[in-house]
Amino acid sequence: MPKFMNLKNLTEQRSAKQEEMKKLVDAADAEERSLNEEEMKKFEELEKDILGINTTIRAIQATRNLDEDVPAEGEEKKEKDQEQEKRDLEQRDMNEFDAYIRGKVEEREDSNMIKTDNGAVIPSTIANKIITKVVDICPIYQDADRYNVKGSLSIPYYDESTKDIKMEYCDEFTEGESSSGKFASITLGGFLARAITDVSKSLINNSQFNIVDFVVDRMALSITRFLEKELLYGTPGKADGLTGVTQKVTAKSATEVTSDEIIDLQEAVPDKYQTNAYFIMNKATRKAIRKLKDGQGNYLLNEDATSRWGYTLFGKDVYTSAQMDTMAAGKTAIYYGDYKGLAVKVSEEISIDVLRETKARQHVVEVLGFVEFDAKVQNAEMIAALVMGAGK
Repeated sequence: MPKFMNLKNLTEQRSAKQEEMKKLVDAADAEERSLNEEEMKKFEELEKDILGINTTIRAIQATRNLDEDVPAEGEEKKEKDQEQEKRDLEQRDMNEFDAYIRGKVEEREDSNMIKTDNGAVIPSTIANKIITKVVDICPIYQDADRYNVKGSLSIPYYDESTKDIKMEYCDEFTEGESSSGKFASITLGGFLARAITDVSKSLINNSQFNIVDFVVDRMALSITRFLEKELLYGTPGKADGLTGVTQKVTAKSATEVTSDEIIDLQEAVPDKYQTNAYFIMNKATRKAIRKLKDGQGNYLLNEDATSRWGYTLFGKDVYTSAQMDTMAAGKTAIYYGDYKGLAVKVSEEISIDVLRETKARQHVVEVLGFVEFDAKVQNAEMIAALVMGAGK
């Protein structure tokens, strides 16, 4: 057997045999019977062949892995040393940050804490922990197309809505007319936003309390609430968020949605963008939709332990956000789509400051987070919105 035999051929053989097995089962199922003796024998032969192919594929892949270059002993040690150095730096920054908040300041020449007259700018390792947590708990920010750059950012996109590219039959020696769409672009600027968290000195003075994790969690939650609201609805003159969505379904009612309207919303997004699409709505909206049933009396929204947030609607995950509007006249109550269609630009320099004296009389320490960002829809086909009716 050749050492590097064609994996593609083996995969195709396996698929063909799996298809044969499926046909055997489907034929028996259509006739509402079990497999006969001949069919069972054929099924077992195919199953044995597939197991053999799987074993061969694993053996080839293992052989290829063995042939891959192994890093030299010195290089491997260097990589381990760099990883250990990174972990040591992170732990040192966390210890120093903890000591600073508690008022046990150590003066070190190699300190990453930037001291100011009234406080300090905390190390980037702590700031990165906060931002990582924001990404983890804010799905729309996590799934958006994020750009970490300074200054303005222009993102080009191809707009075929102006004029489709057309293909047609033709004869030799005949002229044809060219057709094409055009390139358009969106520009992302930078708007400065601030989150403030007050930390009780009573907590700080408790030596058993993990003050670093507390600050990371509180700041991440504060930033998440703000970012999620802005990404969903934006602010006039600031970040647009999803207000640039052009595919909209308007409900007949100001306070209720129907299953047909949800289907219209889902169908507004082309099939090529359905793979990673999901619903976003307020929990009150989800509660109302949970009561909708199909013609057979089955609930449309179902609990699903395998889904991302525990519920699915028409086969798609449902995320609830407290920042979404409830069902009210003229409000956007549901978004649906692949949120890669939303572009988010965040400045690389995310600043987290600790001020120990500004609220000393209140027995608290201030933690401030500054984020410069912008957000706009960059692909309007990928996302759709359901807007409630105007009502009477």
